[in-house]
Amino acid sequence: MSLIERDKKHLWHPLTQHQLQADFLPIIKAKGALLYDENGNSYIDGIASWYTSMYGHCNDYVLAKVTEQMQQLDQIVFAGFTHQPAIKLSEALIEILPDNHQKIFFSDNGSTANEVALKMAIQYHHNRGHKRQTIVAFENAFHGDTFGAMSASGLSVYNGPFADYFIEVKRIAVPNKDNINEVLTQLKSIFADYQVAAFIYEPLVQGANAMHMYEAQYLDMILAQCKQANIISIADEVMTGFGKTGKNFASDFMQNKPDIMCLSKSLTAGFVPMAITTCTKKVYQAFLSDSVAKAFFHAHTYTANPIACAAALAGLTLLKSTEIQSNICMIIAAHQDFDKKIKQLPIYNSTVAASRQLGVIYALDLKIKMQRYGQKRSQIYDFFMRKGVCLRPLGKTIYIVPPYVIKADELKQIYAAIIDLLTSNSKA
Repeated sequence: MSLIERDKKHLWHPLTQHQLQADFLPIIKAKGALLYDENGNSYIDGIASWYTSMYGHCNDYVLAKVTEQMQQLDQIVFAGFTHQPAIKLSEALIEILPDNHQKIFFSDNGSTANEVALKMAIQYHHNRGHKRQTIVAFENAFHGDTFGAMSASGLSVYNGPFADYFIEVKRIAVPNKDNINEVLTQLKSIFADYQVAAFIYEPLVQGANAMHMYEAQYLDMILAQCKQANIISIADEVMTGFGKTGKNFASDFMQNKPDIMCLSKSLTAGFVPMAITTCTKKVYQAFLSDSVAKAFFHAHTYTANPIACAAALAGLTLLKSTEIQSNICMIIAAHQDFDKKIKQLPIYNSTVAASRQLGVIYALDLKIKMQRYGQKRSQIYDFFMRKGVCLRPLGKTIYIVPPYVIKADELKQIYAAIIDLLTSNSKA
């Protein structure tokens, strides 16, 4: 029986309507920026497998560090014990986190990193004698699939059946030069009318919202207002963290730093799941008490798994390396050149509604009406795969978040596939 047939027998895939989906392509190997199927075909991973394998698949340096750790300590409960990989990772992270961050808390994935953050913020106020149960979040946000994270998210395609069970969230528009004064006025009104615990946001890029980008200066103004009102600010850097915006974190673009940050995805270089929620000393101190009840009772079995910590440490070493930083600059320049090139094409105005770029993230919107996960989107995905390129459109939005190790000619192949798509759409 083939891998495809064996897959159909028992597996349930994410973000999939199996009544409509045919087969799933078996990938048997990955190296660098390339994926390989069982027939020997290769595909350029233009999204670094959902922004995780940013240093390339099966990176030799990370693999060596993980292998070394596996032979020393595989797993140990983090309640009552500690270990060197977690300690070294905390020290390495503090070096690059915003200066106001002093503590890190481990969990398993992006959703739980945000879940932890929301619980921290609510309990922060509770421990200080204040009941604050309302969260402020942006429209069309996405923070994950657990209930607190879903509550803060605003994309109904993911959340519809569960909305009646959410915590209370008040939404504000993503700020821009035209609405910033209105947003700040609305925010002030929300703070006056509701017991607000926290403001959670994806800094500068809303990934699941079709890579919607906005400017740092306007977010800075919102964060300043939150700080003035003693509202905990939570930066969801699950997607943007670790170099993708051109800085270590998107929060580095703002003067006002978050009280809490959520990290995952490329944290462990695409090797194993892990997440971290970091916070300021002020947040942490609200949990210190002679009362055990004021402790933070949130735990995951694989919290601070030593192997995951080793992978994360290796990833941080690579991130700070001259080679990776040089490659990031190469990708940014290539994206900018490509954007200039396609804007000069005769087909651009007829096929592209808008394009945008921040760091290694590039996105363009097609001039076409289509469902987020509809048939047309599947056809575009298949088109790219036939070109040897793995891109996953977000509805009508085509985006690229390539591994930092991608080669210039591999980037050119991605760009060429996009131009071929635009050309085919212009003829349709």
